[in-house]
Amino acid sequence: MPRSLVIGNGHMFIGFDAMTNMRDLYYPYVGQLNHIGGNRNSLGVYVDDTFSWCDDPDWTVDNGYRKGTLVTDVTARNDRLGLKLCIEDAVHVRENVYVKKVRVCNSSAQEREIRLFFTHDFSIDETEIGDTAVYDPVQNVVYHYKRNRYLLINGCSQRGGLFEYSTGIKRFHSLQGTWKDAEDGTLAGNPIAQGSVDSTISFQMFIKGGEEETLYYWICVGRTFPEVKELNRHVLKSRPEQLFSEIDAYWRQWLKQSEQTFGDLPEEVIEQYYLSLMLVQTFADANGAIIAANDTDILQYNRDHYSYMWPRDGALIAHAMSEAGYERIANRFFRFCEDSLTAGGFLLHKYNPDGSVGSSWHPYLQAGELQLPIQEDETGLVIWALWEHYQRYGDVELVQSLYTTLIAPAGEFLVEYMYEHLGLPIESYDLWEERRGIFTFTVSTVIAGVRAAGRFAEVMGDASLAGRMRSAEAKLCAGLERHLYDEELGRFLRGIYLGADGEIIKDRTMESSLVGLFQFGILSADDPRLLATMEHVWEGLTVRTAVGGVARYTDDHYFKKSDSLETVPGNPWMICSLWKAGWEIVRAKGIEELQQAKEVFQWVLRHRMSSGVLPEQLHPDRGTPLSVAPLTWSHATFVREVLRYGRRYQELVTARDHSGG
Repeated sequence: MPRSLVIGNGHMFIGFDAMTNMRDLYYPYVGQLNHIGGNRNSLGVYVDDTFSWCDDPDWTVDNGYRKGTLVTDVTARNDRLGLKLCIEDAVHVRENVYVKKVRVCNSSAQEREIRLFFTHDFSIDETEIGDTAVYDPVQNVVYHYKRNRYLLINGCSQRGGLFEYSTGIKRFHSLQGTWKDAEDGTLAGNPIAQGSVDSTISFQMFIKGGEEETLYYWICVGRTFPEVKELNRHVLKSRPEQLFSEIDAYWRQWLKQSEQTFGDLPEEVIEQYYLSLMLVQTFADANGAIIAANDTDILQYNRDHYSYMWPRDGALIAHAMSEAGYERIANRFFRFCEDSLTAGGFLLHKYNPDGSVGSSWHPYLQAGELQLPIQEDETGLVIWALWEHYQRYGDVELVQSLYTTLIAPAGEFLVEYMYEHLGLPIESYDLWEERRGIFTFTVSTVIAGVRAAGRFAEVMGDASLAGRMRSAEAKLCAGLERHLYDEELGRFLRGIYLGADGEIIKDRTMESSLVGLFQFGILSADDPRLLATMEHVWEGLTVRTAVGGVARYTDDHYFKKSDSLETVPGNPWMICSLWKAGWEIVRAKGIEELQQAKEVFQWVLRHRMSSGVLPEQLHPDRGTPLSVAPLTWSHATFVREVLRYGRRYQELVTARDHSGG
């Protein structure tokens, strides 16, 4: 189940499914480590001698965020029980404290005793071995701990703090966990358990007919017991409602950094833009890594996840946030890349949030030959994004500090990792990480990276490097046109492969990433070769079902749902569909020609989750999310294209006014 809601503060990240269950809790990095691991931390209710979990079928749950802030706005309703729960969730922006507010509304005419239950199925440091769950009678709290990880759980209603508690063994021998103990409305009060453990706590309320009462619940996370004890004291002293006020105020001020021109875009698109900004920020670790996604349900498919920093995703996301006005997010990302750059001047496949190298399926050996296990676009994109960032903010101190440690060595690698006789980069893996060859998208990003490195060299007065970069850029542009444009097809190829004898094998597959030709300034929007290429791309990759959208490439097998390639060349992807909006914006000569881009934005709104979360891809017939959600890249691409639209709209208005039209 995708994550319908996510919240965080750069150190702590929490994800919820559509039925109010907390499924992920990461600390101390965004994306590392997950102390829940996809298990269900659930909310339950006991009333009128009846128990019900909020993910039972008779509950209706509506998920969303409070407008203009990263505080959730959830309504869970059970007409059979005569109850409505109005829920708000947030992570404090300074302290590693998760706070929850639940307004319990009694729809019955009579006063009733209502008990709320919260379960805690933690696997600290991603393993349930050696955990301890314990009740502390002095503070009237429950906490879980192992080594240097402590999670303290507390709460309060009008009647006071915890009503009942229990700790116990879970998923070991025949024991299911304390959640089962809760289903009779009473907890056994076991004060400690160790090994594979869980806990459940409850709160008691007496609510008159037609009235409501508010409950607060919180989790303090830290490295020591004194640390979480002090956080708990802080919550009690400040009062939870004050914490919500601080969180709300912070996000509203944070959004003011991105006051942009939006042209004639409707308010719902602008609201999604602001929500996307906040969601991207939630995936930005305080140490600089920008995480692709934190939806652990993907584990069931390949026993790995998306909680990594891909330099490609990161560069494109950092670029979008830089364009939106968030300089610090981009600065931290570039520092992360500086620390990650290899001695050879290139970036590897992906990284963990702490900077260590992530898992990979790119081998060092192919058919008995040594190769670099890289996607070269990831190195080129980082330098391109850094130049774009410098153009906007002019931070010469940042550039000076990164020049010898990131920019120059990466530029040197890009020009050395090249076939001189072809004027093309040596083979590497494509941006989808599936095949090795020489691809139009990769060549475009290498040209963009080399061009950026050369311009940085000019800024730094390094004439020698600047000259080498200019020479390499010219060779690469010539190689791109000579080998990757196909006269017979009348468009650019996805890529080429080199046979054993050096023969060139063409990959004619229709490929959405050909948008790199205009996204990175390789060809102008009115170049007839680019116009023809993009016409072929949108014609060949549009999904011809009621869902619509644009596929990655023809016959995409990742989460494939249809064999009818004429109607479904692949599942519709958010980013690929938004790339079409970007193309329509770039080529527009008048305001009326922006309408097609607006239609793409409306398509995104129709196919987002009810909370505003954007997935990676959609089922081509049902329109439901596939793979992970939210995908940070999807939200950043929405941000980037909305910005592009607003600026292009203003340019066209100015041009019209100057011409007297």
